Order: sequence, then C-alpha cells, then structure tokens
Amino acid sequence: MSPNPVADQVWRAMSSLVLDNKDGWRRAVVERTGLPFSRIRILRRLASQPMTVKEVAEAATIDAPAATVAVNDLESRGLVVRQTHPDNRRCKLVSLTDAGRDVIAVLDATDDPAPEALAALDEQDLAALRTILARLIS
Repeated sequence: MSPNPVADQVWRAMSSLVLDNKDGWRRAVVERTGLPFSRIRILRRLASQPMTVKEVAEAATIDAPAATVAVNDLESRGLVVRQTHPDNRRCKLVSLTDAGRDVIAVLDATDDPAPEALAALDEQDLAALRTILARLIS
C-alpha cells in the first residue's frame, strides 16, 4: 500500500489528463519530423543531457536491445552521435547533433494547446496550479 493514497490519486488524474490529450500533438510532431514517436521520445530525453545506451533504455522505458536499435537509427539519420564516455572509455555517450537539436526545436515549436477542461479554469485556479507545478518541477 502506498504511503500517500491521495498523492497517488492526484498522480493518476494528472497522468490521465496529459495522456488523454496529447494525441494531436503526437500526430503533429510525427508528421513534421518524419520520425516515429518512439524516436522522438528518445531525442526528448537526450535534449537534457547525453546518456549511455543503457540510460536511454531506462529513460525511455524500453529494453537495451530496442534502445540500441533506436540509437543506431537516430545515428544513421544524423540526429545523434556516440562518443567515448569521459569517465569510462568502455562506454559510449549518446548526444544530440545540431540536426538533433533542430528536431527538438521543431517539437518545441509545435502547437500544444491546453485541453478545454484546463483552459476553462479561472485565472486564480490556473495561477495556483502553475505555482504547485513549479514547486514539483524544481
């Protein structure tokens, strides 16, 4: 049993709100980039920092062989590059190329309006929610 069932309920509600309302954005970024969404998810994770293939797999919740296939695909498209890890020469770090950063810019520029239920909240509720989310993110 969870130590905080109310937090679990809030989390499920937030997840549902996001997942149920992202299909339009997903379709748009797939169309604009020509990439499968599985590759977009990996590029998004690499945007914050370089990772090993194992870390990519963990971040994208896929197994290591699938991560290797995905990184190979992204590398062949010129969107990522593998470099020797500075702390462990046996490992390779995967990072975005300039072309990969251009894809991230396309993702960021793709319209992703708030769902109607969220947009319908009054300014006070939206401000309170923004404050809470900022605390959670930082």
